[in-house]
Amino acid sequence: MSERKRVAILISGRGSNMKALVEASQDPAYPAEIALVLSNRPSATGLAYAEGAGISTCVIDHKSHASRESFDAAIDAKLRPSRIELVALAGFMRIMTAGFVEAWRDRMINIHPSLLPSYKGLYTHERALADGVKIHGCTSHFVRHDVDAGPIIAQAAVPVLEGDTPDTLSARVLAAEHQLYPHALRLVASGQAHVRDERVIISAQSMAAAPLINPPLR
Repeated sequence: MSERKRVAILISGRGSNMKALVEASQDPAYPAEIALVLSNRPSATGLAYAEGAGISTCVIDHKSHASRESFDAAIDAKLRPSRIELVALAGFMRIMTAGFVEAWRDRMINIHPSLLPSYKGLYTHERALADGVKIHGCTSHFVRHDVDAGPIIAQAAVPVLEGDTPDTLSARVLAAEHQLYPHALRLVASGQAHVRDERVIISAQSMAAAPLINPPLR
């Protein structure tokens, strides 16, 4: 087996997607190891989980920096000596500068709670319900400076059910995120996913699964 990629996960809160990545990485066959968990908030509860899993943690408080450039430079100065090869954003609630994004181009990924390019930004579940869509979901993508606009690595779809609220729909999407994000990181860390002309090409892709149809066929 080739050497595992060293990954840093950036969080701002509880880090539920971080936990999914950490759990996946505990398999020796997984092509990535979580080498660092970094938060912009000292109060982020995900830090305690990472420490308990034996992972190095770091806090770089954005409030202690006068500019986004200074904050991003501090993150970069932590990642590089740690020999980080890939960055995974997991509920990291900061918009990064174009310089930082370009420095980590095609080496930084994110998970977003919608089927991009639909519902970029916040309140994705509320907007999906307001539009009456029957299928919602989540997307893992490479990060670009435009928010939620990078090349798509993988997506997972969930049905929107009668009587759904933003909370019930969010819970269903989050469960899908916890499956999708480790899968997406596996594709990137193993070299199966690569960017060509701002589209992600997946090598050795298996046949597509059955479609999700909602309401279901009778």
